[in-house]
Amino acid sequence: MNSAKPKTVRLFIHGLESTNQGTKSVFFRERFPDMIIPNFPGSLEERMMKLESILAGKEKIKIVGSSFGGLMATIYAMENGPRVASLILLAPAINLLESSNYPQDEITVPTRIYHGKEDEVIHLTAMEKVARRVFKNLSLHAVDDDHYLHETFKTLDWDSLLS
Repeated sequence: MNSAKPKTVRLFIHGLESTNQGTKSVFFRERFPDMIIPNFPGSLEERMMKLESILAGKEKIKIVGSSFGGLMATIYAMENGPRVASLILLAPAINLLESSNYPQDEITVPTRIYHGKEDEVIHLTAMEKVARRVFKNLSLHAVDDDHYLHETFKTLDWDSLLS
């Protein structure tokens, strides 16, 4: 009988207009060769179906979601909470939750959000309102940066965040 603990699964979900060849994807691929970094084209529903199939049967999942990928990570955690170990959301588009057809359950998974104070795409106040309602184990970091977190992204302690 194999009683080995399940291995931590790390996954990065890019934003709406990005791909798995974008700056953050390349960074994670170089830094964490075992990280799953799929490409997500299509509608939110198509992307969520692909995400579900990629993570089927996996546990101890640490998800990094950027912008629209943060929305996807949030929906996934709402539906699969016990399988998710943590969320790291970068300027997440969770303000779109309210206009989606997905359930709006609370999330107890440890969640860190990094959001730029100068974000012109997803305003901090709109995101924060949803974040405080949804995430019950939240660490929110409003940083001096824009939507893409150009100044912040590479300064984060990714080894600790994803260990």
